[in-house]
Amino acid sequence: MVKVSVRVYSGATNFEVAVRAESIRRAVNLVAGRYANGDVQVKFPIDPEGFFVEDPTARVGMVEAEHPVGITA
Repeated sequence: MVKVSVRVYSGATNFEVAVRAESIRRAVNLVAGRYANGDVQVKFPIDPEGFFVEDPTARVGMVEAEHPVGITA
C-alpha cells in the first residue's frame, strides 16, 4: 500500500488530499471519483519516507483533506 498527496483543482479553488491505496493510479481514481468535476493530479515530488504504508491495519481511502492551497480569481 502507498500514500500520496493528490491535488484537486475545482473551479476557483484547489486543495490537497492524502490518500492510501494499492497504487498511485488507484489513489488518483479514488479522488477523481469523489471530486468528479475537478481536475485531479498527483503532487510531486512524492515523499519517499511516507510513500510505503507498512501498517497492517491501514485502510484504503482518503486520509486527510487539507485546507485550500490557493484561490484564483
